[in-house]
Amino acid sequence: MQSFKYDNKPETMQNDTELSVQDVIKKAGKRKKSTFHRIAILLIVVTIVCAAVFFIQKKGSSKAQVSFQTAPVQRGDLVVTVTATGNLAATNEVDVGSELSGRILKMTADYNDAVEKDQPLAYLDDSKYRATVAKSKSGVATAKANYQEALATQSACEKKLKRYQKTRELTQGKLPSLEDMEETEADCQRAAAALDAAQAAIDSAQASLDSDESDLKKTVIYSPINGVVLSKSVEVGQTVAASLEAPVLYTLAEDLRNMELLVDVDEADVGQVKEGQSATFTVDAYPERSFQAEITQVRYAADENDGVITYQTVLKVDNPDLTLRPGMTATADITVQKHTNTLLIPNAALRFSPPKPSQPSREKQGILNSIMPGPPRFKRSGKQVEIRPGNEQGEATLWILHQGQPQPVRVSKIATDGVMTAVQSDQLSADNQVITTAISQTR
Repeated sequence: MQSFKYDNKPETMQNDTELSVQDVIKKAGKRKKSTFHRIAILLIVVTIVCAAVFFIQKKGSSKAQVSFQTAPVQRGDLVVTVTATGNLAATNEVDVGSELSGRILKMTADYNDAVEKDQPLAYLDDSKYRATVAKSKSGVATAKANYQEALATQSACEKKLKRYQKTRELTQGKLPSLEDMEETEADCQRAAAALDAAQAAIDSAQASLDSDESDLKKTVIYSPINGVVLSKSVEVGQTVAASLEAPVLYTLAEDLRNMELLVDVDEADVGQVKEGQSATFTVDAYPERSFQAEITQVRYAADENDGVITYQTVLKVDNPDLTLRPGMTATADITVQKHTNTLLIPNAALRFSPPKPSQPSREKQGILNSIMPGPPRFKRSGKQVEIRPGNEQGEATLWILHQGQPQPVRVSKIATDGVMTAVQSDQLSADNQVITTAISQTR
């Protein structure tokens, strides 16, 4: 019986080799599938990018056309004004009051009445003051009588002293006695002093009488000026009491044909306002009518209202027809500058700046440049000009059209009225058109 040895290693190696080949085939198949997927994804991405580039190129082919609105440069006059508001007032306004207390018996003037200087306006009850004057007169008479008595006493004393002196001379100093002489001399001195006191009493009584007569005169209240009655504060029968302050009976305006306009000028504008400048103003009562005025005073005192500082300015106003009335609110335009025969441009031209330049055509760019465009470039024809902002000397840049493109022009600003600006420039003339607005249109 033969015996055989069975060795399974070669078979095992063969099996392992077959398995490895299968794995390699499987892995190769997987790699082919992965590569196919990657190629497919890349083709999809390229397709999307091409579509996007086509869309962008198509969109870029629509050109944005920019048009400009222009305004002509004018030559004319520019008037710069400062606006301020205030109220009209009489040139001289006087309050007529009473220095005395008493009851009003009569009043001779009413609202809007024209009065003359020293014309009686009101009468107070004067019975008490008349009695006081009578008493003062009696005091003067008494003082004068006392003076006469003192004068007689002095005269008698002087005569007595002369007799004593004559007698003593004849008796060689024996009579009268020395004591009598000295007593008589003292009596004469006292008589002289009494006479002086009597004279002073007369002066005092007379002063009291003058004061009481003055008070009596003040019971009739007179007009201090020629003018018009603006207001009346009391009526007949009313009692006025004068203590520390005289009660006001009337308010008079001296002459309404010459009036004042008091306006408040803002602190930002007061540096331009000077005496002698002309102004025009309007009032609500006559909105379509303009009145003339002239500045007579710019006051240094400041007025503060809610943190706003203003300075009161006085304007002289002629009112020959008495159209204007005290207290009317007025809006004044003060002429602070006037430039004649100068170049004028609209203020919108100073605010204009050209639009940002567009990018070059995308048809001349590759795909990468279409996706990641570089910085925009602005292509100008002609000489390049440096654009500088306006400086402190009032320089600015205007833009005019040159061969369809904005071209900068440097000017010096003189003044502005808020709408137009007066400028100077050697590069600008009255026949130029300045750009005020840019309008973009896509097609």
